[in-house]
Amino acid sequence: MQKQVPIDSDLFTWPAAEPKLKASQCYDCGNVIFPINTSCPKCGGINLKDMELKTKGTLWTWTSQEYFTKGLNDYKDPEDFKPYFLGYIELPGQVRVESRLLVNDASELKIGMEMEMVIVPFRVESDGTETMIYAFKPV
Repeated sequence: MQKQVPIDSDLFTWPAAEPKLKASQCYDCGNVIFPINTSCPKCGGINLKDMELKTKGTLWTWTSQEYFTKGLNDYKDPEDFKPYFLGYIELPGQVRVESRLLVNDASELKIGMEMEMVIVPFRVESDGTETMIYAFKPV
């Protein structure tokens, strides 16, 4: 098996049998912040604790990425580009998380549907290492 590394070690627990997104929670106002931060954008507090987010939530909204942007997509050639979906997942009692959505067609998406976080390959580096990202898929 090839080596796998997270795209950013502060985003999610990896490797892990049950990976979770990493977040912060403000002791002063209770606000949950993703990704991890050093201050609270709601109250300005700096008294934060690390926490892990729930892995299931509901699709709050979504859109499709229909155009090629060099450097932002894992495609070397615009001819290879395939549109993909992005959305916000509401994790109950915590926060809304922006994420890639693992579906092939817009007909598979419905606002309010249950979604689950997974870790998936994003790209393969020149040394063969797989860079992993989090994404959400329908339950």
